[in-house]
Amino acid sequence: MQILNFKEPLNFMKLKWPAMTLSILLILGSLFSVFTKGINFGLDFTGGIVVELGFEQQADLNKIRSALSQNGFPDAVVQYFGTSTDVMIRITPREDQAQVGAQILQAVQTVEQGTVTQRRVDVVGSAVGDELKEDGMLALLAAFIGIMMYVAFRFEWRYSVGAVMALVHDVIITLGMFSITGMEFDLTVLAALLALVGYSINDTIVVFDRIREMFRKLRDSTVEETVNEAITSTLGRTVITSGTTALSLVALFFLGGPLLTGFSAALLFGIAIGTYSSIFVASSIAVILGASREDLLPEVIEKEGENTPSL
Repeated sequence: MQILNFKEPLNFMKLKWPAMTLSILLILGSLFSVFTKGINFGLDFTGGIVVELGFEQQADLNKIRSALSQNGFPDAVVQYFGTSTDVMIRITPREDQAQVGAQILQAVQTVEQGTVTQRRVDVVGSAVGDELKEDGMLALLAAFIGIMMYVAFRFEWRYSVGAVMALVHDVIITLGMFSITGMEFDLTVLAALLALVGYSINDTIVVFDRIREMFRKLRDSTVEETVNEAITSTLGRTVITSGTTALSLVALFFLGGPLLTGFSAALLFGIAIGTYSSIFVASSIAVILGASREDLLPEVIEKEGENTPSL
């Protein structure tokens, strides 16, 4: 059974200018929020105090978070460290750093049975976080450059520009979402952004491959008609792939705990905006830049010209 099997292709390219206008407004709004409100960077980037505790039996992270919140540490990040009896707690820098370890230990002992041992208390400076920010941006930049070279080699430079601009579009708007909502941006969210780049370019390559295929089949159609046919034919695959991925991310968002909330939110929002960009942004930019059948099938065009009898 085929999903979304339309008798006639949908006219996506009719909406290319409204879609481009919407995308530009979203990008400008996201950049405005990022530069004015900023991003709520987590402890991975800002630094803080790290406390490691050892338990006699499996620790209940929810109880520990609740106890710390009630005792003046609402921003504490609590996670297992190695085993379920080893817990790492991270908090923002405090003035009374010498007493933080004892305060956290005392708060945890009120909800945990058995002996709780404090193993270490370390202060992590912001220099490490600055280095992580720089490395993350370099990783994204390297991904964009590599993708542009790959798409330009496999297709043509107009499609390469369209693919990379769609990726930049997805990343900026996702960052804007984190800035507007104030959700914490940590290393898991950075990993989600890198995963989003791979997911989005995969969708875009599928559409570009189908466009090339349709150029071979639809010899008398215009560029926009061919692109509409290609996008419509891949719509069922896109809906199924995005829908099944979104289902697992919704489960992670609601059931994965605080540590996976940012990761799942970034991917869930990113997949939605990435699906939109694969359909409207990447292909629209290629068409606006003047993509044609001759760009993808130069050898076929040349052979057709040779076989045409001269008058």
